[in-house]
Amino acid sequence: MNSLIGLLTFLSVLGLQVGRAEVAPPNILWIFTDDHATQALGAYGGRFESLNLTPNLDRIAEEGILFERAYVGNSICAPSRATLLTGKHSHKNGKYMNWHSERFNHDQPQFQKVFQANGYQTAMVGKIHLAGKLQGFDYWEVLLGQGEYNDPVFKTEDGKTSYQGHSTDIITDRAIRWFKQDRDPEKPFMAMVHFKAPHRGWVPAERIRKRFESREFPEPETLFDDYEGRGHAARNQDMSISETMGTEGDGKAWRPERQAELLEIDQDDPEALTRLKYQWYMRDYLACVAGVDENIGRLLDYLDEAFLSDNTVVIYSSDQGFYLGEHGWFDKRFMYEESFRTPLVARWPGVIPPGTRSTDLVQNIDNAPTFLDIAGIEVPVDMQGVSLVPLMKGETPEDWRESLYYHYYEYPGVHNVRRHEGVATQRYKLIRYYGEDVPNGEEWELFDLELDPDELTSVYDVPANKEIINELKVELQRLRDHYEVVDESPKEKPRRS
Repeated sequence: MNSLIGLLTFLSVLGLQVGRAEVAPPNILWIFTDDHATQALGAYGGRFESLNLTPNLDRIAEEGILFERAYVGNSICAPSRATLLTGKHSHKNGKYMNWHSERFNHDQPQFQKVFQANGYQTAMVGKIHLAGKLQGFDYWEVLLGQGEYNDPVFKTEDGKTSYQGHSTDIITDRAIRWFKQDRDPEKPFMAMVHFKAPHRGWVPAERIRKRFESREFPEPETLFDDYEGRGHAARNQDMSISETMGTEGDGKAWRPERQAELLEIDQDDPEALTRLKYQWYMRDYLACVAGVDENIGRLLDYLDEAFLSDNTVVIYSSDQGFYLGEHGWFDKRFMYEESFRTPLVARWPGVIPPGTRSTDLVQNIDNAPTFLDIAGIEVPVDMQGVSLVPLMKGETPEDWRESLYYHYYEYPGVHNVRRHEGVATQRYKLIRYYGEDVPNGEEWELFDLELDPDELTSVYDVPANKEIINELKVELQRLRDHYEVVDESPKEKPRRS
């Protein structure tokens, strides 16, 4: 009898332990890159799909969800990161531009502070691009500013440290070191691993660069876009491969093999030179992406080895998209699809059905609320985004958004892209350029993405579109009211430094 009671007691305790394990708060691993275009992530398809550039990121998508219509609210690095931390658009978090003189207010509410207050251990390793002392992280080790690709300097609470090697490898090394040495196994974690790559400079690790140096990559159909169907802003930017991208700096023509290629073409032929610079650009950029994917594989392997995979939500995104020769450009900033759209994939074992794809409109203001909802933590009412957890479970709420708001502010500035705001729906995009150096102070573009997915011809002036234009202008104002957009620009234009 006593042995039977003992057995029942043991089974009861075991059942309680299993029950607790089943409801244990999930860990979250947020992996972030800089300027990673959806065109360069295999699971999204496109002209690089057959190259198998991103097998580990593709694995996350295959084992979880891929968001096909994920976008940002301001396609530039530091403001995007401020939005990540706060769940708010630029006009609410105060970070409009990349300028160093425009300081981010670290004292404001941020999602990692909420995690910390709710028993999570928080860590941040890599690039944050927000000057000042971070708050809400039990551990943080971040690059100085944009950071260097090789032999980068990191800062922590205790000062600065320089490491030898490539930044992508080192960021992964430091993150895994935190997992192994500093992580408290009694607490759930929210860990953020932010890579510098593939930001401009495009300096891949040497072992990967060698694999890409002699490869030829397909060109986009719009490499020689003449902007005939767009307005003043597209025609007067300064981010073209043909004009802005140099041969020595961006192109790294000093490499012996590239010197030889340069001598093989007619350098007085603009088209030939643009085609060559495009190839150099793709070799460096895509090699940087491959390096990131390789290191994401290391992170996934660590989770497996540490038996953390089953209870860890892995989410990957980038601070915005990027032009890989489309419209003849590199960089971002415009509300056109290549830079407005950003990759977003997630894996949550037991919750997200493998192979899920979502076509609902989501935005980077949604990241912070999603993290909190995953952990079962109440989302602060001042966050402007909404949780993506229902979409992850394959359920689209009836009241899910049907439009997105966008606003770019950094003008005058690098790449000479005019200030603009806009509204995007599943089919249409209405963009309003405004301010100095815009004809009559205001210029509009309308694109029908169903008929013109490459956004080559604005149909704003087509009389038949008057009704949809009026509807979109009403929706734009509704979004401005909803998000409390009171100013079209910062109250004081900061000095560039």
